[in-house]
Amino acid sequence: MSKTTNTLLAFLTGVTTGAILGILYAPDKGSNTRDKLSYQLDKYKAKLEELIKEIIEGKELVNNNAKVEGEKVITHAKEKAEQLLEDVDELLGQIKKN
Repeated sequence: MSKTTNTLLAFLTGVTTGAILGILYAPDKGSNTRDKLSYQLDKYKAKLEELIKEIIEGKELVNNNAKVEGEKVITHAKEKAEQLLEDVDELLGQIKKN
């Protein structure tokens, strides 16, 4: 897996975690906090879905070795992004229960 993909996924995970923790510890009503958190998670979900779309529709690679390695990176990044989407959906479900 490429260093760029790892960095991108780590960044997205960090941004999501930071946003969630920042909102949860903000001094505000619970309902307002849940609304803000839901909004932020929806935004990140949309960004992740767009990233997956871009990865899937990626540019055609000329070299066979590069193509094989690129497909491995794309597959791994797609799996990580889908896992993040599942985590976001689960968090949204938990927030909406409360």
